[in-house]
Amino acid sequence: MSLAKRIMREHLVEGELEPGRTIGLRIDQTLTQDATGTLAWLEFESLGLDRVRVGTAVSYVDHNLLQTDPKNADDHRFLRTAAGRFGAWFSEAGNGICHQVQLERFAAPGLTLLGSDSHTTMAGGLGELAIGAGGLDVAAAMAGQPFFLPCPRVVGVRLTGRLQPWVAGKDIILEVLRRLTVKGGVGSILEYFGPGLAGLGLADRATICHMGAELGATSSIFPSDQVTRAWLEAQGRGQSFRELDNKPEDFDQVMDLDLSGLEPLIACPSSPDKVEPVSRVAGLEVAQVIIGSSGNSSFDSLSIAAEALKDRSVAPGVCLEINPGSRQVMANLAASGALAALIQAGARIHQSGCLGCIGMGQAPASNTVSLRTFPRNFAGRSGTPGDQVYLCSPQTAVAAALAGKVSDPRDLGPAPEVVQPESFILNDSGLTPPLPPELAGQVKIVLGPHAAPFPRLEPLPEELEVVIVIKLGDNVTTDDILPGGARILPWRSNIDRLSRFAFEAHDPDFPDKCGRVAAAAVVGGENYGQGSSREHAALAPRRLGVRVKIAKSFARIHRANLINFGVLPLLLTDGADYERLQPGQSLAFPGLRRAVEEGRSVIEARSQAGAIRLNLDLKDRERLMILAGGLLNLIKSQIGKQS
Repeated sequence: MSLAKRIMREHLVEGELEPGRTIGLRIDQTLTQDATGTLAWLEFESLGLDRVRVGTAVSYVDHNLLQTDPKNADDHRFLRTAAGRFGAWFSEAGNGICHQVQLERFAAPGLTLLGSDSHTTMAGGLGELAIGAGGLDVAAAMAGQPFFLPCPRVVGVRLTGRLQPWVAGKDIILEVLRRLTVKGGVGSILEYFGPGLAGLGLADRATICHMGAELGATSSIFPSDQVTRAWLEAQGRGQSFRELDNKPEDFDQVMDLDLSGLEPLIACPSSPDKVEPVSRVAGLEVAQVIIGSSGNSSFDSLSIAAEALKDRSVAPGVCLEINPGSRQVMANLAASGALAALIQAGARIHQSGCLGCIGMGQAPASNTVSLRTFPRNFAGRSGTPGDQVYLCSPQTAVAAALAGKVSDPRDLGPAPEVVQPESFILNDSGLTPPLPPELAGQVKIVLGPHAAPFPRLEPLPEELEVVIVIKLGDNVTTDDILPGGARILPWRSNIDRLSRFAFEAHDPDFPDKCGRVAAAAVVGGENYGQGSSREHAALAPRRLGVRVKIAKSFARIHRANLINFGVLPLLLTDGADYERLQPGQSLAFPGLRRAVEEGRSVIEARSQAGAIRLNLDLKDRERLMILAGGLLNLIKSQIGKQS
């Protein structure tokens, strides 16, 4: 079998491995981070369990690092005490970004990982089946529940040839994005194979899997081979190695990619799939360059940047910023001399964290160009309205920092070579292991004064009438629904307060409009809810009274999050209906609960514009969640029956 199918088969607890059919997978590892983890742990706590029921659970603090008031620090204390109470690992602020630390200390070939971050997929570079999901799905996995999802297709990406000097793994995933677009991977796992693998180090593989989330893919994965073995041994975890190859004849589809023909690429504002050769954008003046964050923050990536900068200086007027992936990366950069080279060239060194990638600082100046090795460049995500953010490899980023403009890195001369150490300097000082049960039971969970308990969600009523409060277009992101940034992120543990920011960029009066109607609806176009896994983008509108979302299509994680919180994801069956639906219109759904109970796939809504037929494609378990008012209510009822 393909590697992805083999891992799914080994972890299958419900369903059949047929694309589109609902399957339940046993989860070996979970991760949460502080932007999504506060809510996930509140959800887990509400289940009434004494301890996590998953092999390895890790709680990371890597997003809300700025402490301009007590809210973030209070959330960090809550996460530390929750991890202690429930038997999870805890990674403190400054220890590193969840994806990088998970790769270094926990990920292993052949295991399954579920994380409350869309870029959890990064661990696929190590041969682990890693999937991003909403926090409630992760809380359920921590409670020992299977993770349910539509069985994905497996698309093989055959790599041939070898990367040319100055071309990197980032350019590979940018090329895949150029071909498939941000919705081309929906319902699929991308599995890389072929002779081109031999020339790709672990860091490049992780980068490719990390940014595979921008395709809308369920996951991405590489085989576990001698490259994997050498990297795990260098991390002191050689015992975790398991050789896992793949069978090309078992893929549902195959895409060929000749690495020899690739050149440096760049994603233009404001979508990761607006990819062009760097040579076509060359000459554009640049004010800010950031290397690191969750993408390209490894020892390899930052060492390449340091080597390219050695004995050179950053161009006047350019701010070069470095976001290391972990404390371990920093320690090894310091030992190798790379850190000194970065500082000497004029770079600003930040703490290990997501920072600018989530809009937590590092906002560029108005009307300037910023080059970043990040995975996303959605409009305004940087914190600057009208931003011009480009995505690229560390090689291309360094070339721009030196020249002061977008430049082809191949013009810098011979490419630097970085050799992976036989043994990395290990640093686990920021990791606290799980407490034994007898000590964990004595830990008191401390919730900050700004936080609030998880809100109660009502079951689906017999009849429902909603008012369309807002109408949006295609490719609406979770940033559009609920922004990130230092002003908003600290309220992640208080849904009532957080909901006041819903759709702020599109209609600041959205919360008040919802308050004037008994129940609300939102209308969108294609690929509604792409981007981050943040479940708050589903829960905050639900808290305001949104019971129905209508779109031409939904992004995978957001659709799952809507169902998790009892929001009906309805699909338009007629393109003309999108034009007919307008804000202010009422939609009546008579006999709605019975229709869901009976498993009807077509729901009729009555409106001033006439009857509208909408698709409701729910699997059996999803129907139960909608009827119960959400996944949390369903799990509570199931746990109650078991006890």
